[in-house]
Amino acid sequence: MDNNLVSKGIAKVITELMDSVMNKVLVTDPFIPEEHHAKKPLYAALVPDEIFKGSHFERRFVTPFGSAWERLAHIVASSHLGKASLQASVEGNILDERLKRIQEILNAEDHATKGQKKRKPNWDDDLAYVLKGGGEPIPTTVICDLLAEDIKNHKKYAFELKAPLPNSDQAKVSKEKMLKLMAMENRPVEQAYFALVYNPYGKKSDYAWSYPKKWFDISTDKSILIGDELWEFLGGEGTYQNFINEINSLGSKYKELIYRDYLHIIPVEEVVNNNLK
Repeated sequence: MDNNLVSKGIAKVITELMDSVMNKVLVTDPFIPEEHHAKKPLYAALVPDEIFKGSHFERRFVTPFGSAWERLAHIVASSHLGKASLQASVEGNILDERLKRIQEILNAEDHATKGQKKRKPNWDDDLAYVLKGGGEPIPTTVICDLLAEDIKNHKKYAFELKAPLPNSDQAKVSKEKMLKLMAMENRPVEQAYFALVYNPYGKKSDYAWSYPKKWFDISTDKSILIGDELWEFLGGEGTYQNFINEINSLGSKYKELIYRDYLHIIPVEEVVNNNLK
């Protein structure tokens, strides 16, 4: 992997995102105090404008960052593994009994049925149960967030890329897609992964967000990649630290810009230099 190429790619994605956000909040869609006062006079009377100005910025930042993660993963996987595509369509035949078993698993993990406890998620057990199903082949298409191919080993990997705190529905849809990919008769992918772009809890064993745990055993399922696991898989050893270094090198610049030009506050050095670890 060309580390310099990856670094430039990461910097390009983050810079384009931040420049677009700054242009929006400063030029095309700024926070207008008079408009805020007119629409929410009670709020304006009780809470400083700066609080709502921050919320205005956050809404225009968080949504586009979702696509930025996908672009970053695409750059890293393309550079290291050889090929990658976003929103990739994977086609194959799945035996009809396997499709029924996938729905059976999802229903059992969603709620308890009469006389039975709710099913605990276990990727190996769930997949093994699905693969025992037979029947007639049904043409099926799955759209995965990222499809990467290791051209040296001729193996493909599918990834459901999610923010670190996904909701239950997102995790459920991802598991359904992953099981379908692995149930296809032609086995188009070596493995399908539920991939969280970083871990706000630190260690994988400490991951505490409850919603995806309804569908996955986060600590033990081999179909789970979180934070450094994901980036090292896509880009090889050192990729996560490379990613952190690029984020931190750009962070101070943009935080100071936001303080001065958007919030009109003199930045505090220790806040500006509060880097990602």
